[in-house]
Amino acid sequence: MKNLKSILGAMLLMATISIVSCKENEAEAKPATEVDQGDEYTSAYVCPMHCKDSGSDKEGTCDSCGMTLIKNEEHTANGHTHE
Repeated sequence: MKNLKSILGAMLLMATISIVSCKENEAEAKPATEVDQGDEYTSAYVCPMHCKDSGSDKEGTCDSCGMTLIKNEEHTANGHTHE
């Protein structure tokens, strides 16, 4: 009976630690609505450094850092992709 109480106590302690540690991580996570929504993520051509407002519909260079814009493989226009 003493072993059973020890085992149950250890399991309860582990469950409590797991629950408490998971709650702390929730507050640190960014909401999905704040991530990857600016022109630097959604345009046809984007800066590899994702400089703010650096996206373009044409090839060129980033106005902020001067890097060559790269094709955004995830870009869609009017619900379809361009190749």
